[in-house]
Amino acid sequence: MRTAFANVLRAVALSAGLTLAAPIAITAAAQAIDEIDPAQPITDEVINLAAWVIAAGDNRGLPFAVVDKEAAQVLIFSANGKLRGLAPALIGSAVGDDSAPGVGDRELKDIPMKDRTTPAGRFLAAYGPAAGKQRVLWVDYETAVSIHPLAENSTPKEKRKERLASLDARDNRITHGCINVSQTFYRSVVKPTFEKGGVFYVLPDTKTIQAAFPGYDQRLFVSSATEANKTSNPSLLAR
Repeated sequence: MRTAFANVLRAVALSAGLTLAAPIAITAAAQAIDEIDPAQPITDEVINLAAWVIAAGDNRGLPFAVVDKEAAQVLIFSANGKLRGLAPALIGSAVGDDSAPGVGDRELKDIPMKDRTTPAGRFLAAYGPAAGKQRVLWVDYETAVSIHPLAENSTPKEKRKERLASLDARDNRITHGCINVSQTFYRSVVKPTFEKGGVFYVLPDTKTIQAAFPGYDQRLFVSSATEANKTSNPSLLAR
């Protein structure tokens, strides 16, 4: 699955006139940092969405991330579509694709369990100030959803470190809505990639992909990949 993922993205990028490092072997450390267990596949939904972003240029020349809530994974791409890294992630404990009204203005302790969602959709992310004179990468500032490294002082009973290492994606639903990744992944991939901002695409739990991303058109990247397959490498999409 991971080889196919790399091949599809490369085919689409070639057709779109983008320059990607060859080969895009997402299992190779020199190409991308991979913290996801080999037993956990990259879903077709992630492959399709990332291919569409590249083919359509929807990221507008910015680095981008795809967050798969069902699989509890995040994939980070450079502005030109090169995969920078992929890792497991902790996400909101509640299933749902919308944020409750005013949730961004509440204290964490005042957010009921049903409102602890990681919203789905396309978000322009940027670093900005946060409580305690911190600087965080806001995925959606209005709803106070950010992506940040796993805290050393997280509540012991939540077992966030153990959840992040779990092979069961259901264990990864524990946050108030923010996205947590390992400190190493954040420091090595997230922070340097999004220092000047970027785009986050968060796949939905229950909405259709078209509802979450109104501009999504699968025909665009299928056509691009097919054309690249014809003009570059006949076996590219067959692997």
